[in-house]
Amino acid sequence: MTDGSDLGDAYGATLGRIKGQGGEKARLGIAALMWISHVERPLKVDELCHALAVEIGSPNLNSDNVPSIGIVLACCQGLLVVDKEASTVRLIHFTLQEHLRAQPELSCAAHSIMAETCLSYLNSRQVKALSTSPSPNLQGTPFLEYSSLYWGMHARRDLSDCAKLLALKLFNDYSNHISTKVLLKTQFPHSHFVDPDEPAMFSGLHCVSMFGIVEMVASLAGAEGCDINQEDCLGNPPLMWAARNGHEGVVKTLLELGDVNPDKPGNYDRTPLWWAALNGHEGVAKILLGRDDVNPQKPDNNDQTPISCAAENGHGRVVKILLERDNVNPEKPDSDGQTPLSCAALNGHEGVVKMLLERDDVNPDTLDRYGRTPICDAALNGHEGVVKILLEREDVNPDRPDNHGLTPLCRAAENGYEGVVNVLLERGNVNPDKPDGYGLTPLGRASWNGHKGVVRALLGRDDINPNKPNNYGVTPLSWAALSGHEGVVEILLERDDINPDKPDNDDQTPLSCAAENGHEGVVKMLLERDNVNPDKPDKDSQTPLCYAARNGHEAVVKILLERDDVNPNTPDNCGRTPLFSAALDGHEGVVKILLERDDVNPDNQDNYGQTPLFGVAWNGHEGVANILLKRNDVTPDKLDNHGQTPLFCAALKGHEGVVKILLDRKDVTPGKPDNYGRTPLWWAAQSGNTEVVSLLYRRGLLV
Repeated sequence: MTDGSDLGDAYGATLGRIKGQGGEKARLGIAALMWISHVERPLKVDELCHALAVEIGSPNLNSDNVPSIGIVLACCQGLLVVDKEASTVRLIHFTLQEHLRAQPELSCAAHSIMAETCLSYLNSRQVKALSTSPSPNLQGTPFLEYSSLYWGMHARRDLSDCAKLLALKLFNDYSNHISTKVLLKTQFPHSHFVDPDEPAMFSGLHCVSMFGIVEMVASLAGAEGCDINQEDCLGNPPLMWAARNGHEGVVKTLLELGDVNPDKPGNYDRTPLWWAALNGHEGVAKILLGRDDVNPQKPDNNDQTPISCAAENGHGRVVKILLERDNVNPEKPDSDGQTPLSCAALNGHEGVVKMLLERDDVNPDTLDRYGRTPICDAALNGHEGVVKILLEREDVNPDRPDNHGLTPLCRAAENGYEGVVNVLLERGNVNPDKPDGYGLTPLGRASWNGHKGVVRALLGRDDINPNKPNNYGVTPLSWAALSGHEGVVEILLERDDINPDKPDNDDQTPLSCAAENGHEGVVKMLLERDNVNPDKPDKDSQTPLCYAARNGHEAVVKILLERDDVNPNTPDNCGRTPLFSAALDGHEGVVKILLERDDVNPDNQDNYGQTPLFGVAWNGHEGVANILLKRNDVTPDKLDNHGQTPLFCAALKGHEGVVKILLDRKDVTPGKPDNYGRTPLWWAAQSGNTEVVSLLYRRGLLV
């Protein structure tokens, strides 16, 4: 079904059947349809069932009244279904909502009934007894959240006398009510001002001002002893809540009382005008700006002014109103040095950018505290339209670097914004190969992040050096290889002027980078090149195979071992072979692959006299220990330069499993002292490894 124009008769007939059920079934079906067709957000299954059980005005919630969802659906004759993925109840088809809202018995008093239901729920003995502690038990009150957050929205649409009385009853001790904490935590989810152990200082007037219930604002504000400037726990007076949520009628009502301070800042020094500007409430902004005692330039504690808030969020109408004021500075920076233009450019609000650029007192190239200009901000987030607008200005430098040396082109290339990159490359005054403070060019950043389109666009320029290294000697190809971006590697390798074996300052090649990070596809691509040395060591004498083995990349190890020009036994500067590196980090799969080779020595000693078994014992890798000890060419009691055996390492580090494996060997002498006269038992005791001490004692050993 896609068109509801022919469904009216079917819907009408079904409603007739629902009413024809009579009694409780008809009441339940009609009530459920009313709720689902008028809710402010989709209801969970439990929320609907508990809402239907509420008796308006009753001080108690009767759990026996809660219907099962099966009964509710049956009473609705197929017009309601459960969305299993979201666990919410919805209408069978979107066209049904319009039809239901046209039914007098479902719509004429729907919102007043829903407000009364929510308020009755909140006024119930069970809900009022709930603790406001940080983690109250809410399992028995599934309708609490909806009632707390939305009763006021229903009441604003249709306020009955009953709802008004129920609201006043709720407000008797509202600061200590659980619903207040629920409401405030939703408004300020990360605020530390909402202390669950303290009263919220959130009055009924604060609440109805936030919801925009004008009639109740007037009656509460006029009550004897009411302080209409009272701050809540967040430091906000009622006027702040009304302005923040765009309730013009409430704002007018409060301001007409005369003793309201319309410019009083709340938390974070934000005024009512600041909040209205932030949320784009044009009508509220006009009302406040009509007052002589409102400062339109008043910043918050981050020095952000109302016009900056409006510009940041793209509220052009509010920006226009503020720009009409002589006492508004459109160039005033915040604490980060960002002007309204910077904020608008950063978020891609073209209309606001144009509006601000029409002003003679707006600098289109101003720097923030990070050295970024508006065009840099726009490029950073890929706002092509804003970039084009700014480039029309002769007083905008499109190649100005920020404090880290990144130009607008660099920023766009880094984030893969092809359109912005192409727009900037069309400019004769943009250097496409300009390095940043780390020596990275736009091509280097695009390669690092795998942006193929940007890489192609940059390589289309004759003034690009595709081999240009950064401050650490890393080329664009190495960046792409390191990150595993096969598409970028392929594009770069198509170039004749690319050196695929160019090492960085540590002598690590692109192949070595790819092998270290396990990028099998990139490794294959590079090995297809005749001018790539697959066994080239870096400054620590670590080969690509060594890197792959150390990090457990089995597939890469296999690929490299298929080459005749790769030595599987090459030691690094510490004398450690690929097998030693794999064993040290417990990579059983790599160890097995290497041990399948006849030319791999599993007992090779490093510069300190230690074999792969020492590394295994040191880190407690039992699986690798068992693999090595199955070999006849592995000496389990071999001495290193200090006269210590693998058992010493396992005992010192407290690896019981490896100690047990070694003690089960007849060719291991557990009481043998090292060059300093200390035994494995001494080392275990010295390190506080009591379990290992017990194991060695059971072998009859003494310290």
